[in-house]
Amino acid sequence: MHDPKYDLTGKVAIITGAARGMGEATAKLLAAHGAIVIINDIDHTGAERVATEITQQNGKSVTMPADVADYEQVNKLVETVFKTYGRIDILVNNAGILRRRASIDEISAEEWDLVMNVNVKGVFNCSKAVMKHMKQQRSGKIVNIASSAGRSTSELGGAHYTASKAAVLGLSRHFARELAPFNINVNAICPGLIMTPMILESTTPEELEAERKQIPMGRFGTPEEEADLVLFLVSEASSYINGATIDLNGASLLI
Repeated sequence: MHDPKYDLTGKVAIITGAARGMGEATAKLLAAHGAIVIINDIDHTGAERVATEITQQNGKSVTMPADVADYEQVNKLVETVFKTYGRIDILVNNAGILRRRASIDEISAEEWDLVMNVNVKGVFNCSKAVMKHMKQQRSGKIVNIASSAGRSTSELGGAHYTASKAAVLGLSRHFARELAPFNINVNAICPGLIMTPMILESTTPEELEAERKQIPMGRFGTPEEEADLVLFLVSEASSYINGATIDLNGASLLI
């Protein structure tokens, strides 16, 4: 039996970048705890697969496409969700992109803009779009998936990735300060190396092994471990945690 503090029955949750990896694990876990989960991802096939697997487990899930970097698309998605369900309780800003490690002089203006648009503007767009509904209902939970890169520097990406994730932490604090009077919690998670398809696509086996050896716990994190933390932050068990940044890195970054 679930702890009632973790009961999300009737809660409506939007999860961006939920077609695989941490977003997929989060979507499945929140649905298992009763949430109605809206799967957003530019990978429509992957999103449909996740939604189907959730419904096959008697969960509630639908897919809704939108490019998080485009406010008009995001706002249309949010308004559709609100018109359909009458409320929005949870937003998990999980969508993000990682570009290979590159020196500063190798980063083009186009690639800089791409990383910033998805990783930073996407968080701003989605949070801004849902906040009016959360303010009206005087409740809501927003969780922003940042990175240990935002605390330090990126091990696998370039300066643009580091800067984008540091910006997510600043946005999280500012949204928390403005929205706290409306009983809206905004928190950030900084995962270290979590074994996801994005990480596997961005590294060689040799690079991964070198990174693993630097983690004091001796292993990578899993998407399910990250999802457990999201569940805690969107549940009533964390009702007084607001504006926090929580590290999830196996002691690989201690600050």
